Amino acid sequence: MQLREALGMASSAIWAHKLRSFLTLLGIIFGVATVILVVTLVEGFNAYFDEKIADMGSNAFVVTRYGIITSVNEFKEKEKRNKPLTMREVEYVLSNKRNIADASAMSRRRATVKFGTKELTETRVAGVSASHINVDKLTVADGQFFQRQDEISNAAVAFVGKDVVKELFPSGSPLGQQIKVDGRPFTVIGVAGEIGSVFGQSQDKFVYIPITTYLKMNGSQSPISLKVSAVSSDAIPEAVEEVRQRLRAIRHIDFHQPDSFDIITPDSAKGFRDQIVGMISKVAIGVTSIALVVGGIVIMNIMLVSVTERTREIGVRKSLGARRSDILKQFLAESVLLSFLGGAIGVVIAYGLGKLVTMLMSFPTALPIGWTVTALMVSASIGVFFGIYPAWRAAGLDPIQALRAD
Repeated sequence: MQLREALGMASSAIWAHKLRSFLTLLGIIFGVATVILVVTLVEGFNAYFDEKIADMGSNAFVVTRYGIITSVNEFKEKEKRNKPLTMREVEYVLSNKRNIADASAMSRRRATVKFGTKELTETRVAGVSASHINVDKLTVADGQFFQRQDEISNAAVAFVGKDVVKELFPSGSPLGQQIKVDGRPFTVIGVAGEIGSVFGQSQDKFVYIPITTYLKMNGSQSPISLKVSAVSSDAIPEAVEEVRQRLRAIRHIDFHQPDSFDIITPDSAKGFRDQIVGMISKVAIGVTSIALVVGGIVIMNIMLVSVTERTREIGVRKSLGARRSDILKQFLAESVLLSFLGGAIGVVIAYGLGKLVTMLMSFPTALPIGWTVTALMVSASIGVFFGIYPAWRAAGLDPIQALRAD
């Protein structure tokens, strides 16, 4: 029997029992759809994370009191050991730079911003260095960013995000206008280019003011982080080590003691992402494996029922000269085709759900070709594994006894 003939007979048998075939495939469909949807979301999440979070700016990394924390105990430990950065330490780190191109101190909090009778609550107000424009993913859409002189003189100037402009200045230019941050007036000198959102949260609702002005308003003990830009992407490890050694020196940390600060690099952020994604993937693979095994068992049972129902047909074919291998191919082809169709339907469902997530949540998804091919191959393999016994049983029927079957 040719493969084309076996597949044709298998297709006819499946089509003759459409509802039963579909119900048989539910386990395979669920399993494949689950794994493909998870991988689709993970691929989109990875790209999204790399663009929105891990990409900190131009060859940049962040020095902070608390880095990436994965447990309550880790937080408590760092709270005891780590100390907030100070402007004195920041200035010491940036003196005599070798692998550091630029850096910006930052401290931030939430505040209410007003213009006339309009107000915008829960606005991110940050004090940053004048060099922040050089190390952050920030562009100037209108006006200018504040200068070093503004920082030195504690100037009351502000650089605002798009959401602030939309809410407080819907019909006019904000440049030269005075806004109030917690009651204190600031002159708007620049507007940032649109950044977008991260996980549905807008990143354009902010006001940047000089770090010196911020500390004067909120106290010199305000928590400070330091965003550092290396001279090149290849020099990031050297720049990180340079910052680490200088901070350890000014804090008089012995060589056998751990750092009393944290450094977040793009690689460490991606490592944290991989850790989360790895746990999700393991759970998804576990659920999928169970669903696929159950689906395979259902296929085997249905194929055994099909052999029983078609016993007389098998006897007629054998009496007309069909060989044992022909019967084996016929039923094995039906099992494989059935399982493969379940996998294909699962892929289509997962693709559609991925697109729906993108439409509803503006979250990128990407259907990985490699995983799709693998899922279809696994589906077909399940058809072979769980279909071999029913096919072998059908092929082993005695033609005389089969013809006597009702």
